[in-house]
Amino acid sequence: MTTVAIIDYGMGNLRSVAKAVEHVADGQQVVVTSDPAVVRAAARVVFPGQGAMPDCMRELDARGLREAVIEAAHSKPFLGICIGQQMLFAHSAEGDVAGLGILPGEVVRFDDARMRGADGLRLKVPHMGWNEVWQSAAHPLWAGIPDGERFYFVHSYHVVPADAGLAAAHTDYGLRFTSAVARANIFAVQFHPEKSAAAGLRLLANFVRWAP
Repeated sequence: MTTVAIIDYGMGNLRSVAKAVEHVADGQQVVVTSDPAVVRAAARVVFPGQGAMPDCMRELDARGLREAVIEAAHSKPFLGICIGQQMLFAHSAEGDVAGLGILPGEVVRFDDARMRGADGLRLKVPHMGWNEVWQSAAHPLWAGIPDGERFYFVHSYHVVPADAGLAAAHTDYGLRFTSAVARANIFAVQFHPEKSAAAGLRLLANFVRWAP
């Protein structure tokens, strides 16, 4: 049986991610794991998380998962969610900490003082709630998802890819930021598909069937 491994490095409640993936798994086994061997053996990998970047990187290393994550990101269908997207990049301004360096670029904070909506009113940070996701290019994970569909966000930092070609989608919140990235077998999103109703489930369903 094909296995989808959801990586557990101790940051955040993974129940909602696991339940959402199980709902669309189409007969595939879904396991939540902190065992590097299980990650290596899985057919596809989901890398979620929430919390502060320095804590996430520390806990990933404490569980011996760094190399297994890097190997998975180079070898099999790999979905990063929220801070699981941010950790793929080289550096984060949150705690001035190095990421995994799988993708080139950095993670920066929204500038609270300059965040203004179209009406000129100040926007709150963190960016929290539903917002539109505009697809930058066709991708199998966007199949059946309308351009401009709304997904659920909770974050104060966002990625800035060094290679513009990595961008798979953007979202506007005081500025235009990259809300999804894609390269080869990697797809990663800033929003939470597991909290994004039908559109989120469709993206997860596309992922468990994706054969890059």
